[in-house]
Amino acid sequence: MSESYNICLDVGGTKVLGAIFNENREIIYRLKKRSTEGGNTSENVEKVIIDVVEQMIRESGIDKNKIHAIASCAPGVIDQEHGIVLFTPNLPWRDYDIKSSMEQQFGVPFFVGNDVNLGVLGEFKYGAAQGYKNVVGLFVGTGLGGGLILNGELYTGHMFKGGELGHIIVEPDGPLCGCGQHGCLEAFSSKTGMSAFIRQQIAKGKTTLMADAVKDGVFRSKALKKALKAEDKVAIKAVDRACHYLAIATGSLINVFSPDLIVYGGGVIEAVGEVFLSRILAELDQYCMPQIRNTVDVKIAALGDDSVIYGDLAMIEEADEKHQKATE
Repeated sequence: MSESYNICLDVGGTKVLGAIFNENREIIYRLKKRSTEGGNTSENVEKVIIDVVEQMIRESGIDKNKIHAIASCAPGVIDQEHGIVLFTPNLPWRDYDIKSSMEQQFGVPFFVGNDVNLGVLGEFKYGAAQGYKNVVGLFVGTGLGGGLILNGELYTGHMFKGGELGHIIVEPDGPLCGCGQHGCLEAFSSKTGMSAFIRQQIAKGKTTLMADAVKDGVFRSKALKKALKAEDKVAIKAVDRACHYLAIATGSLINVFSPDLIVYGGGVIEAVGEVFLSRILAELDQYCMPQIRNTVDVKIAALGDDSVIYGDLAMIEEADEKHQKATE
């Protein structure tokens, strides 16, 4: 088989990460981080992504003619079948046909999907969820996203709008979420939700090592890790609160889907996953039926920051398999 490469991107509201895989699924080049800030139009963000891909090709030294496909995630609602970004909360894409633009630019197939869907798919194909058939994924970062593998396939719902597990209502009178609803899981258990809670505690006169970390927005995961290690009371209270609502939501998801596995991922889990997992497990059994709970495993994502880019790779390989079947 002739040598070929797949370029996989993790595009967020503020940054782009990337990797190039060879045909053995080995990462032969990494782009650690490139800012997407300043991309105030669809075309500007697209230009950043094009520049990133060209930089990756140039710095890796691969032959451009040996690129098999390019894949990316984006946060928001994605028409994965047609490669159209319907909506992103943190990027200026609305009904944007990124697939056609990228394929015209590079002359190879381009695929795009929701970031957390792909993170869960990556864990299902190559990480902690290998060997399972029904998987619920909850990824805790700046926001809180979810993904579902049902009967061995990624489930995206009607018009690719399913899997918004971060917007399960866990407290109807709870804080306002960025989606416009009150009391979403994301409003309690994401970095955004925890940061807001910490600022409330500071306003009440509480002292915390997290004060500078949340002063201008959302804390970095390493700041939370440091505060927890120092047994900071406000940080501990924020995490306990986040994990309480994660346990409630997880219990409901277990009752609804009876999955083989619950997998937790995202930047917060990568930084302090064992702390979160122990607190969630301490409460989880209160919120689901024991006859269902006793057949569910609970794990932390194995691929860390690479969950999404491995999900990109899985998306490419699934498209290859469909094409091969269609031509047989």
